Amino acid sequence: MMLKAFLLGCIAFLGKCDLATGTNQLQRPIILGPLVGLVLGDLDAGIKIGATLELAFLGSYSVGAFIPPNVIVGGVLGTAFAIVTGKGPAVAFTMAFPIALLAVAIDNIFFSLVRPLLGKVADNYAEKGNVHMVSVIHMATGFLTCTVLFLMVFIGFSVGSDAMKKFVEAIPAVITNGLTIATGLLPGIGFAMLAQMIMNKKVVPFFFLGFVLSAYFKLPVVGIALLGLIIIFTTIDFTGKKTQLATDVVEEDDDDDF
Repeated sequence: MMLKAFLLGCIAFLGKCDLATGTNQLQRPIILGPLVGLVLGDLDAGIKIGATLELAFLGSYSVGAFIPPNVIVGGVLGTAFAIVTGKGPAVAFTMAFPIALLAVAIDNIFFSLVRPLLGKVADNYAEKGNVHMVSVIHMATGFLTCTVLFLMVFIGFSVGSDAMKKFVEAIPAVITNGLTIATGLLPGIGFAMLAQMIMNKKVVPFFFLGFVLSAYFKLPVVGIALLGLIIIFTTIDFTGKKTQLATDVVEEDDDDDF
């Protein structure tokens, strides 16, 4: 049990390293869920639960000053507890969301005390012109951030797995059946949260285009995604050359006027 708790903590540590690796989505449940399944010996359940939690947490992104629930701790422990209890996706989100809220609260309290101290130390070294130590403080802060998540998952699983299993087994079937139905609604909630952040007049037509292609033309999701990629590459200027070309054309037209 302790070895599994340690490995799950390492998964959470890896997920938090997402911030240091270019935000490549390592922290998302769809990535961490299968890793949890491998550790607990049930890869199939890890994939299914991870995908379910990904849809549920789809809108949980930090935008501006908004701090979302900690999807790393919530996703890892939610997936782990769901696998251990044998209930699968039906109760995964029920466990994951409260854990994610508690984790972000602990994270905020801890670093509201620690980060200002580390920042002050870094400022002192910066005043002395010691760039190396500023870099060391910066890297140490990132390592400490990952370690805090490791400890939360390690302690949470090692202490709570048996108790959580007994608790879930005591839940009446009518409640677990209700949770199973609610799980089917969670993807819609996740999409709604995401749409609330990104939806505007330019995006709405493409949203309904995808709906029409799926509902009336029975186009698979993969086909719609590929069509979306084609639209992106044909409408977005990734190089800036089109903008420069348009500027040159305008300048030539102005010259012709004279």
